[in-house]
Amino acid sequence: MSSGKRQPEQPSRAHAQAVWRPTDLDGLPIDPSERARNQAAEQTFNIRIPKHYLSQIDWDNPRDPIRLQTIPQAEELLFDPRELTDPIGDRAHSPVPRITHRYPDRVLLYPTYQCAVYCRHCFRKESLSDASDQFSEELLQPALSYIAAHPEVQEVIVTGGDPLILSNQRLTYLRTQLEAIAHLRMIRFHTRVPVVTPQRVDQGLVQALKGRLMVCVVTHFNHPQEIVPACKDAAQTLREAGFVLLNQTVLLRGINDDAETLKTLCRELFYTLGIKPYYLHHCDLTRGLTHFRTTIEEGLDIMQKLRGYMSGPCVPQYVLDLPGGNGKIPLGPSYTVGKEGHSYTFRNYQGKVCSYQEVVPQNPPVKQSDPQSESDASQQK
Repeated sequence: MSSGKRQPEQPSRAHAQAVWRPTDLDGLPIDPSERARNQAAEQTFNIRIPKHYLSQIDWDNPRDPIRLQTIPQAEELLFDPRELTDPIGDRAHSPVPRITHRYPDRVLLYPTYQCAVYCRHCFRKESLSDASDQFSEELLQPALSYIAAHPEVQEVIVTGGDPLILSNQRLTYLRTQLEAIAHLRMIRFHTRVPVVTPQRVDQGLVQALKGRLMVCVVTHFNHPQEIVPACKDAAQTLREAGFVLLNQTVLLRGINDDAETLKTLCRELFYTLGIKPYYLHHCDLTRGLTHFRTTIEEGLDIMQKLRGYMSGPCVPQYVLDLPGGNGKIPLGPSYTVGKEGHSYTFRNYQGKVCSYQEVVPQNPPVKQSDPQSESDASQQK
């Protein structure tokens, strides 16, 4: 496993062109036997690696974390029958095309199904496409009408695909359409762009996103090696625009499944980029990801080694997205050893056992009624 040391902006050999199709892999220093082994996987799922992200790969390291996230592997076609084509129930909670409504006050909106990079661990890898169902004002109308007709929705999570691959003109159109819906309060953009094509983040993009609504940009950094000066510049541009910045990381075997790598990642995210580590996702039950998936116990052990050893804002919440669209649940080690009455025994982050005695009223006071409320109620009878 890589130690988390940043790699230079240029690869170890001269071949820093983008990858758009399987034949583009011919120009990379990949052993022919490895190409032959992975050929079927290359032909099955989308491949795209932008020039910037490709340039961060250390080709002398066969276990390079960016290489493992982007270059197809034969293991992707080893489907366990318990894995799912729709692991978190997007389709089961889609009342109209391009909308997922899983939680009461927010919806997912898919303006595009294309991505800036196709990650080998993507939970939507079987539904993303470069060929069909792309951005269209006409195709978006049922989704926009659905949002307008549901006043309980306060937040729209713009995802995909990757919304920030859209032109500034299309992003401006989308933002203004959402701003016209009075009950909305926030737009959240989920994107890999600041990681894989950070040069896309400029003042033109800021102006396309900025308006009446609060804007939150959720990035997807998985390893410290991804954090390079261009990413710092992109994050600074987004921060100075006043956007809320969060990050989601996926726990991936062989890439970031150790506490030291995640400590470095989370500290760099917060202290260097000004991005709050938000979620650490347990790898979903997507087909063909068994080789990436850790056990929950391994994840809990890592979390035990994070909390207390770095600042609270640097610590993400470890979550499992339940199959069938049943939502995220937090996963975390328990620090409670025992309880008797109001007496507790806890184990702190260092393993030290500590006692705690609650001090609470013996007879909690009864909440007094509001006279004005009683008067209003009487008048309504």
